[in-house]
Amino acid sequence: MSLIDLVPSYHKSSKYTADILQAMDRQIEKLLNAKDDLLAQLNVKTATWGLELWEKALGIQIDATKPYPFRRSRIESKLRAQGITTKIMIKNVAESFSNGVVDIIEHPELYLFDVKFIGTLGIPPNMDDLSAAIEEIKPAHLAYRYIYTFITWDMAEAYGYTWDQWESKHLTWDEFEIYKEG
Repeated sequence: MSLIDLVPSYHKSSKYTADILQAMDRQIEKLLNAKDDLLAQLNVKTATWGLELWEKALGIQIDATKPYPFRRSRIESKLRAQGITTKIMIKNVAESFSNGVVDIIEHPELYLFDVKFIGTLGIPPNMDDLSAAIEEIKPAHLAYRYIYTFITWDMAEAYGYTWDQWESKHLTWDEFEIYKEG
């Protein structure tokens, strides 16, 4: 709605009033857009220029050359890692980096835990930052290792493809190891 729609009809005929109200409409539109943009920065999932503020507040090294999703995952990981370290916390942090389901398998007698990627085939991207996040939140006396999931022969056979059909897909071995339809 424009301001001109809110004034009495006798003001609408004035060129002077119309010009002033149009100028005010443009400024109001700019203010509303600026307000929406500012509110977007308060949510990590929608922040853009505000990511730097989040990173500073959380003590994360700022690298503006990295894409927004990468930076957001680091921020979300740090936010999830607040408080006492638990198995669920490590799971949440790992899932925020892998964008898939993760299982944490504890081996208390070995002072070790496994981070098993279940929902993501292959090696997830951003493993260096995941390792850094885990190092930051885990107790110092615990070690950890990663367990990756790749396509198994049973999974490959479940597709019902012949070897000729597999070959017609022109997959590299790396692509075959993480192949998933749908």
